[in-house]
Amino acid sequence: MKVLIKQAHIICQGSPHNNSIKDIFISDGIIQKIDDHIDVQADQIVSYDNLHVSIGWMDVFAHFSDPGHEERETIETGAAAAAAGGFTDVMIMPNTNPVIAAKSQIEYIKQRSRQLAVNIHPIGAVTKNAEGKELAEMYDMYESGAVAFSDGLNSIQQANIMTKALQYVLANDKVIIQLPDEKSISAHGLVNEGIVSTKMGLPGKPAIAEELMIMRDIELLKYTGSKLHITGISTRKSVELIAAAKKSGLQITCSATPDQCYFSDEDLAEYDTNLKVNPPLRNQDDKTAIREALNNGTIDCIASHHIPLNWDDKTCEFEYAKYGMTGLESVFSVFNSIFINLEHLINHLTTHPRNIFGIAMPRIEENANACLTLFQPEETYTFEASQIRSKARNNPFIGKQLEGKVIGIINNGKFVAH
Repeated sequence: MKVLIKQAHIICQGSPHNNSIKDIFISDGIIQKIDDHIDVQADQIVSYDNLHVSIGWMDVFAHFSDPGHEERETIETGAAAAAAGGFTDVMIMPNTNPVIAAKSQIEYIKQRSRQLAVNIHPIGAVTKNAEGKELAEMYDMYESGAVAFSDGLNSIQQANIMTKALQYVLANDKVIIQLPDEKSISAHGLVNEGIVSTKMGLPGKPAIAEELMIMRDIELLKYTGSKLHITGISTRKSVELIAAAKKSGLQITCSATPDQCYFSDEDLAEYDTNLKVNPPLRNQDDKTAIREALNNGTIDCIASHHIPLNWDDKTCEFEYAKYGMTGLESVFSVFNSIFINLEHLINHLTTHPRNIFGIAMPRIEENANACLTLFQPEETYTFEASQIRSKARNNPFIGKQLEGKVIGIINNGKFVAH
């Protein structure tokens, strides 16, 4: 396949063409030529107003539900949703059935995704069945291609298990990913504890349930000297704790989700079950803190927390609805309205996550493999259900006016247009 990209604004700090407008000619998945103007025969010519191109975007925490819950999502439909959102690489959670807790499950994911345009990177479970009781076969999973380790949606409650896990990955220079939630404090909470939870008459989940877990894990990180990534931070205090830990020299990183940056608990007034998430939507001050931390670099990268659910998991009373929202297709547009600097946003989507998790960095230069995302950062549109490629529809951004449109991706010799 031959693709000619016309007059694209290149955003790629490692490229000699960064911040220039060029034509890019790709043949058989290889960037053959980059120049001011290229006149060649091509199977596909990509030409849009204000077209931008960067290396492919990467998401660090998504749920593709396969194996075990293919009615919600499959690896193929998850990859289609990712491509529609501009992602060439996705790290997927281990909370499947069976849990990704052994080399055979890692190999299943790798095999199923071999021919896709999106690179799928499996996260291996820290414990067997992600139950937090006994360490899983982490070395075997590492050997088979696990890029990081986490119990995913099940935060690790026992300090001794977390300590062993942090020590175990030292030899392979891998990262433990933790979703911070001290469940003994927040066992029955449905929304953020505060004025809104009181008004709604729903049990609250206090911010300290998240912050205590982060405090504990920072202390364990000091003890082990390992690497830790906290995903889905949602409070001002969480930001402060991680900023202080970074300043002290610890190898800690963190990511934020689209929902925590766009919504607050005040948006729950209509009991929209698509906004029932974990960690819960916090107050306006916390939302402001997360936005500030994205722009000042305290938050290192972006995690979609794409969690597909069945129709009846969300079309029910708020109390009984399951936690989670989808959103791979709308991630860029949401964060594009939050970041002050476009190049800073692109770094959060490209170089930062790859550096954290040791993923090979693509390049925008001649003779390099083409791993590209094409987008229009200033294009305003209304996000519609028809733009969703996921099997699930539990996306609260449907009907919202957003800015920043994905054109498509080029990766693994394939061009996937949105």
